[in-house]
Amino acid sequence: MKIIVTKDNIEGGTKAFEIIKKGMEDGDKVLGLATGSSPIPLYDDMCDSDLDFSDMTSINLDEYYGLNPDNDQSYHYFMQKHLFDKKPFKHSYIPNGMAKDIDKEVDRYNDIIAANPIDIQILGIGRNGHIAFNEPGTPFGSLTHKVQLTESTIKANSRFFDNEDEVPRQAICMGIKSIMQSKKIVLLAFGESKQDAVKALVEGPVTEEVPASILQDHPDVTVICDEVAAAKLDPKYRN
Repeated sequence: MKIIVTKDNIEGGTKAFEIIKKGMEDGDKVLGLATGSSPIPLYDDMCDSDLDFSDMTSINLDEYYGLNPDNDQSYHYFMQKHLFDKKPFKHSYIPNGMAKDIDKEVDRYNDIIAANPIDIQILGIGRNGHIAFNEPGTPFGSLTHKVQLTESTIKANSRFFDNEDEVPRQAICMGIKSIMQSKKIVLLAFGESKQDAVKALVEGPVTEEVPASILQDHPDVTVICDEVAAAKLDPKYRN
């Protein structure tokens, strides 16, 4: 696991962009993408670049269950706003949060991931150590599934909604096993609220109670965090 500590999230986004650019130069064709505040500086750099993604495939981690793609809090909407409107991909896959048959949608998404092995997976991390919407207790062997969001995640995400009652309680999410099959993983973590999660990710035991801890077992992980998020790490990781 490589740890990169940056001044702030803007610099962190640039470091992640450099990894994607190098990957594309080396022939990478499939990017796994995340939503939330952490990857926005990365997407800004991607939009401002001269890179052409029109021959690339993107696969998103998750989507709220029950939100129409046109809803401004859906992850479809987020990705269009922050990336796809300016940098369209050849194929962009996001779970269908309005699917009437959730089991069929789960199978469909697992088939998409299997047919498009992910070269670089972008991740954020939740305050409780979740990756995507894989909450504490999610089996490490999980594939795409419907998840019940925890109260801590609902509360954290309520800042994007008018009030907490509007936050969906369920989501469709790529599983931990699928994430771990990615060739390279880049995890972004910024701010004081991520300090405990970053420490548990890097230094803690590998346990399903901290889903991100499984990344310790991946052969190619880069953790990019700002100085504040890295504050609780052993100094040997912050040099």
